[in-house]
Amino acid sequence: MNVQFLDLKPQYLELKDQFEAAYHRVAESGRFILGPEVESFESEFAAYCGVKHCVGVGNGLDALHLIVRALDIGPGDEVLVPANTYIATWLAVSYAGATPVPIEPNKRTYNIDSSRIEAAITKRTRAIIAVHLYGQPADMDPINEIASQYGLKVIEDAAQAHGARYKEKRVGALGDVAGFSFYPGKNLGAWGDAGAVVTNDERLAQRVRVLSNYGSQVKYYNERKGFNSRLDEFQAAVLRIKLAKLDEWNERRKRIAKEYLKMLEGLCDLTLPYFPDWAEPVWHLFVVRHPRRDLLQDYLSQNGIGTLIHYPLPPHLQTAYADLGYERGQFPISERMADEVLSVPMSSHLSELEIRHVVQQLSTFK
Repeated sequence: MNVQFLDLKPQYLELKDQFEAAYHRVAESGRFILGPEVESFESEFAAYCGVKHCVGVGNGLDALHLIVRALDIGPGDEVLVPANTYIATWLAVSYAGATPVPIEPNKRTYNIDSSRIEAAITKRTRAIIAVHLYGQPADMDPINEIASQYGLKVIEDAAQAHGARYKEKRVGALGDVAGFSFYPGKNLGAWGDAGAVVTNDERLAQRVRVLSNYGSQVKYYNERKGFNSRLDEFQAAVLRIKLAKLDEWNERRKRIAKEYLKMLEGLCDLTLPYFPDWAEPVWHLFVVRHPRRDLLQDYLSQNGIGTLIHYPLPPHLQTAYADLGYERGQFPISERMADEVLSVPMSSHLSELEIRHVVQQLSTFK
């Protein structure tokens, strides 16, 4: 039996008629950029997140980059970031000319360790980016308390956490502003690259909107040196359809995660995900750890199970960030995670047979 790491075809088949109707609706409208589908999605997604404003953009990296720019963070400034995140979090800071300053994660949740933040704050620190890694919300209360004490902005990187809740409140409404990715494999995924910025700050939302559209509010009149990063009409139409199913699909993921956790409990050398009582993760990824991760991955592959590593090399050791001068050993928690983490199949459309095959093969690995 073969189990793909992620198969998106069942999503299409479930909603095929709606997708095809959306395609014809957009095509027949003749509106493909900044039209009614985008306006409707922005309104619907803002309401879903529990905030006042949403700005659709080209992708998740652009969402974070435009946030940093809109906050007037730039050269000479520092932004605190998780040491174990995907490199896009760091790149958003670098694109604005600021410096990412890595913070080690909590050993159990894998999210930024708030107890380490204060020691990293300097006179140049302007913001903290809290990543809700793998679909689990970061512990936001202490992060917000520290930010308030030092006059810092709190940016949520919610690229993997659509619909997750922290103390019953959805991510996207937990800091000053949040960036989302709608990459096709996300819990809420488009049919190409797409992203959004959400916030309760009207002025900040407007600045992001202007920056995303060539620095312009009125066509051909440009008040800032902006960018071209806009959510297109067709992607917005697809996202509107999927948004209506997001809670249902997330519930399916939660049931699958519960089965995994129950059936895999107690396996030798296999570390299962942990989440605190206050967290309601949406299981974008189901990430286990094993001291012989590479051998386990090979074994699963030989038995028809697709897996991925999120992520094999932390940003501070990437060639792209060699200029920062970090060396192996400076962030041991993140480095060990990179050596041990393995993402097994997780999606809203995994079948019971597929789940049991994954569990069986994990259980028989020696």
